[in-house]
Amino acid sequence: MTGWLAQTAPGLASIFALPFMQRALIAIALLAVAAAVVGVFINFRELEFVSDGLVHAVFPGLVIGSLVGGTAGLLPGAVGAALVAALLFTFLGRAGARSSGSVAARDAGIAVVLTGLFSLGIVLVSRGDGYVSQLQELLFGRILTVTEAQLAQIVIVAVIAIGIVMVTRRAQLYRAFDPAGFESAGFSAFRTDLALNVAVALLVVAGVQALGVLMVVAILVVPVAVARLLTRRLALLAPAAALVTLVAGIGGLWGSFEWSLRGSVSASPGALIVLALVALYGAAVAVSQLVHVAKRGRARRMAAALPVVPNVNAGVCP
Repeated sequence: MTGWLAQTAPGLASIFALPFMQRALIAIALLAVAAAVVGVFINFRELEFVSDGLVHAVFPGLVIGSLVGGTAGLLPGAVGAALVAALLFTFLGRAGARSSGSVAARDAGIAVVLTGLFSLGIVLVSRGDGYVSQLQELLFGRILTVTEAQLAQIVIVAVIAIGIVMVTRRAQLYRAFDPAGFESAGFSAFRTDLALNVAVALLVVAGVQALGVLMVVAILVVPVAVARLLTRRLALLAPAAALVTLVAGIGGLWGSFEWSLRGSVSASPGALIVLALVALYGAAVAVSQLVHVAKRGRARRMAAALPVVPNVNAGVCP
């Protein structure tokens, strides 16, 4: 193990000394921090499916922006679609809350909008030249071609998304753990939901150009799920989730570079990063189960070691 690390560390250092690999790693690190902060509140509010819907709803905006303005049109198209989707999904959530089956009604409405908008994006992108390559870029991103201008955009948008969540963090936590008490106290559920949805939408805008639609879903949902399996402390959730994303990002970029350089496979870095996240989640589930089994075994051994106290009142009639 030590020998493998000694051989791998210089290789990683030389790989990430390349300018395009440095920019890719910086983009992942920035998005890892932002997605961890926002993802904690997504997890607490159980809005993973809503976030998935928001990410996919941005897809037609990306396509329209690309068709109209090329690469320069991606950001305006994504921003417009993201804000419209955030508002629409907030209304769907409120409509679901007023119906008899709140969660079912909300999820059904989101599923309809998600599939409709994503299908619209597929139809639109198929009208352009280079349909297959363009679709792959929009789904998995172009992390290795991130420019300094795009890094600046990621910083600005990610800071705004984190700022929105931090300003409303008390309301978000209150609504997550006591929804009835939240509304009884006079807080606005619509404004709170809209704030979180806008933060998610902005984070999608920040990451979708570099990481693509599918990877943005992964970094919003999977790292926090891994962190919650490993720790129960609220203060450690966001740092742990950011570290998970960063580890998966390094592994995915390194694997893609090595396979492309030495092998015959040209693997997508975005796809490998998603697979690394899934592998880390599987490992976290296994570790969590092992810890749970060990605790149960220790509890049984402690119970068996306790002295048996005879019941002196047994068999005595009152």
